[in-house]
Amino acid sequence: MNLTPAIRKQYTAEQKTALEAQRLAQEIAFAPVVFQISHLMVKLGVFEALCNAPEGLTMQEVATKTQLSDYAVKILLESSLSIGTVLLKEGDRFAISKAGWFLLRDKTTRVNMEFIQEVCYEGLFHLEEALKEGKPAGLKVFGSWPTIYEGLSQLPQKAQEKWFAFDHYYSDYSFEDALNIIFKRPVKTLLDVGGNTGRFALKTVSFNPDVQVTIMDLPQQLGLMKNNIAGKQGAERIGGYPANLLDASVPFPKGFDVIWMSQFLDCFSEPQIVAILQKAAAVMNASTRLFIMETFWDRQEYETTALCLTMTSVYFTAMANGNSKMYHSEDMARLIDQAGLKVVATHDGIGRGHSILEVSLP
Repeated sequence: MNLTPAIRKQYTAEQKTALEAQRLAQEIAFAPVVFQISHLMVKLGVFEALCNAPEGLTMQEVATKTQLSDYAVKILLESSLSIGTVLLKEGDRFAISKAGWFLLRDKTTRVNMEFIQEVCYEGLFHLEEALKEGKPAGLKVFGSWPTIYEGLSQLPQKAQEKWFAFDHYYSDYSFEDALNIIFKRPVKTLLDVGGNTGRFALKTVSFNPDVQVTIMDLPQQLGLMKNNIAGKQGAERIGGYPANLLDASVPFPKGFDVIWMSQFLDCFSEPQIVAILQKAAAVMNASTRLFIMETFWDRQEYETTALCLTMTSVYFTAMANGNSKMYHSEDMARLIDQAGLKVVATHDGIGRGHSILEVSLP
């Protein structure tokens, strides 16, 4: 298994002493408590109060600033001391630690935490069922759809908001780099497969004044897309092609210079990926370029990013569809080959940990 040096170092040798390993084991045992306390330290304003007080605050001062009871403040602060997100200073004053600061101020951490809280937390109780059945058993907490994608437009408002915030946060930072790669050669027509709400399509028509973009997605997703792009610059050059990508009878539309798949194939199982890519290959010619952008966990510069990605795989298991994940790049290359296509170039360092596989006919 090929891994970046930072990931290999972390994964191939024991990094902890026995006491550190015991501590980690207890953190895992109490992980739901640690998460909820830390989430509430942000939500209830305790971290904010501490962050704004370099000399620290007493428990009573925290209670006054947050309008929480003395009891609630004791529970939150004492737990957070053990977690390591606050520190105890002279005079029994509490201060925010580096980890607490990241929970409060680091956008990536906030996006991840809110996604887990609003979209995944309750449904993760059904993870065992999802693993055994290959279905998103946790999705039942929201509705009876076969996958989360059919239900996106009907999710509770908070869950929908945090789902899109999570999805957009990771993709948005990659768009400019991606477009510079795509438009190294002239592009008149681009098929955006799984284009969701049309954010990439809008960036594309803004980037190039002549390109025509067609978004291929579920009908309900195209409805969200049309609402999102309405009245925005270049919207007249964005069209829709309704399709269930898992319906074998539904072909890809023909005649596109570029086929674009961003954070899309990770929504499917390996056999499904091969089937989708075979349908794409059927409408490609020698000049067609297929770009696949994914966050491959093995190609990350930092192990912390790989942690985020392998944990995100569990969301796909419990909540999204029950059978997909954040893939290892070698697995994706193998599936591309099985579909009768070949990777001609790999572009790393795109946005926040993305890679782009440039694919063509053999």
